[in-house]
Amino acid sequence: QVQLVESGGGLVQPGGSLRLSCAASGSTSYIHLMGWYRQAPGKSRELLATAINGESPNYTDSMKGRGTISRDKNTLYLQMNILEPEDTAVYYCKGEGLTYYVGDSPRYEYDLWGQGTQVTVSA
Repeated sequence: QVQLVESGGGLVQPGGSLRLSCAASGSTSYIHLMGWYRQAPGKSRELLATAINGESPNYTDSMKGRGTISRDKNTLYLQMNILEPEDTAVYYCKGEGLTYYVGDSPRYEYDLWGQGTQVTVSA
């Protein structure tokens, strides 16, 4: 099986920075699109940015120009700067169009979510 595993969350002071990572486990050979979402308490999950394999990232207004995503094959990063308390949320990674192997057998997963990593911005 394949999993997306996020890491790098934690407690950070307002104005601080954080870098999140999302790595695909298992024998993942290709992920078409990877993206970062977040869900604040009492709010719906929102898209922050996506990165299609081989293309430049796309950002939504939710990033407010304070974040940058980068991708290294099947690992996705989110660098967030000048964090505000409103950035407190669980941050999720999503992959779409995953190809992976179980032994010698190729498998396909249409979309897959990570378990999320908590980011808390507080003094």
